[in-house]
Amino acid sequence: MQQRISKRVASVPPSGIRKFFDIAATMQDVISLGIGEPDFVTPDVILQAGLASLQRGETRYTSNSGTIELRRAISQKTEELYGVHYDPDSEILVTVGVSEALYLALTALLDPGDEVIVPEPCFVAYTAEVVFAGGSPVTIATQFANDFQVTGAEIEAVITPATKALLIGYPNNPTGAVLSRQRLEEIAQVAEKHDLIVLSDEIYDRLVYGEHRHVCFASLPGMKERTIHLGGFSKDYAMTGWRIGYACGPREVLEAMRKIHQYTIMSAPTMGQAAAVAAMVDPQAEEAVQAMIASYDRRRRLMVDGLNSIGLTTFEPQGAFYAFPNVQISGMDEDTFAWTLLEEEKVAVVPGTAFGAAGQGHVRACYATAYEQIEQALERMQRFVRRHG
Repeated sequence: MQQRISKRVASVPPSGIRKFFDIAATMQDVISLGIGEPDFVTPDVILQAGLASLQRGETRYTSNSGTIELRRAISQKTEELYGVHYDPDSEILVTVGVSEALYLALTALLDPGDEVIVPEPCFVAYTAEVVFAGGSPVTIATQFANDFQVTGAEIEAVITPATKALLIGYPNNPTGAVLSRQRLEEIAQVAEKHDLIVLSDEIYDRLVYGEHRHVCFASLPGMKERTIHLGGFSKDYAMTGWRIGYACGPREVLEAMRKIHQYTIMSAPTMGQAAAVAAMVDPQAEEAVQAMIASYDRRRRLMVDGLNSIGLTTFEPQGAFYAFPNVQISGMDEDTFAWTLLEEEKVAVVPGTAFGAAGQGHVRACYATAYEQIEQALERMQRFVRRHG
């Protein structure tokens, strides 16, 4: 049967994250700094809205595009935060998480052989979903020395006649980098010059720290018309299991995405959409988001300061909830470091190459876990580095 599997699918390896943590889950006393998932329960006001939807008997399909209440709430919030207006009737599609939104966008846009530029390190699904959609990913390595920010010149250098789109994800998973307005404007100029579609994954848009500010790519002059803006509720609102995401963009592209969505999914979970409305419009939900950001920021400082003090040089993450330390001081590559750390000290981190070749020499450590757990993990990692450094 193996010979009957599509060559396109067979060419994509399993997720480096899931494979690693399936094994970690079988071990005792493991402190996981791995899966990128908030440790908070969904805020109560959001939870109650989902329960109320079920109690009202709202268990049927919604519109393929999502409920009009949620699309209006997304439109209002996006305009409030970033000054970008999307028509709820034709420019917003509610999806089963951002992963589906990305899959729909790529499938709607790509023909065989079309190239998509993808800066790395990046979320593990990016290059895989380009391949699944029939396209060819063209990766660019970002560097610690440049704050893991891709430049307009680096993008322009790899553009060919086959280049159709650029896929960026900032705040970044796994590095925590946030693109500056200057860098985004450089990228916008290149996109306009070469007539590229930009898929901008902004799932971590609210999780930004200190003086850093998230800039919505579609808010840049002339970019709304060529940008597919991807957002969702999993990270900012601690709603991973609700599976609600969305895409905003030009009417024609959204219509094509909706067509694929109709035939593959039908509609996102009904009660999840009701909960997402509360996340967008209820002041208590906003208070909960701000409280979670403050907690992540405290953990961020603990993680970054702790890793640097151990000797694992770490870029200071400006967004999301990940640190991306360099582990070369141990004398091990990233895979050996992660496996040996798990075996000897029961701390689970993700090898950096799970996020592309540019992650070589690094591991990802997620600080969306309890402060006390991070403290214990750092103590174990210190022992480990002293033993092997």
